[in-house]
Amino acid sequence: MDFTFVCPTEIIAFNDRAEEFKKIGCELIACSCDSQYSHLAWTKVPRKEGGIEGMTIPILADKTMSIAKNYGVLCESKGISFRGLFIIDGKGTLRQMTVNDLPVGRSVDETLRLVEAFQFTDIHGEVCPANWRPGTKTIKPTTDGSKAFFAQAGDHH
Repeated sequence: MDFTFVCPTEIIAFNDRAEEFKKIGCELIACSCDSQYSHLAWTKVPRKEGGIEGMTIPILADKTMSIAKNYGVLCESKGISFRGLFIIDGKGTLRQMTVNDLPVGRSVDETLRLVEAFQFTDIHGEVCPANWRPGTKTIKPTTDGSKAFFAQAGDHH
């Protein structure tokens, strides 16, 4: 929701790193159940006052709450949406869905890591273990590949 507490921290954090996502072929879109007029007013408020001035990523106005409902993040009893984050690939396939309760924001670093991991697996056909980062070990999805990974990983997996 516009003009709340956690939302601007998330939107600003993602907005300010949008170029990192663009460099790997990923576009960011924000969505809120507020109106386009509320969004416009919010973009005029300085960041030091809780606004999101300087936004470059689009913010969808989901006044009918149909997007929130269709994506399973609508809290109908309160008429608001939970903090949903969806990674959808270029083929339109949902690759990751994260839903946070209202008091906790989402992580830009983790979202970027996930996008890079899905892209890596699509290109290379290997799988990414927990906490994988670009340049670290992956697993060939075979019995031998798995054994080789765990043999090298020792007690650090």
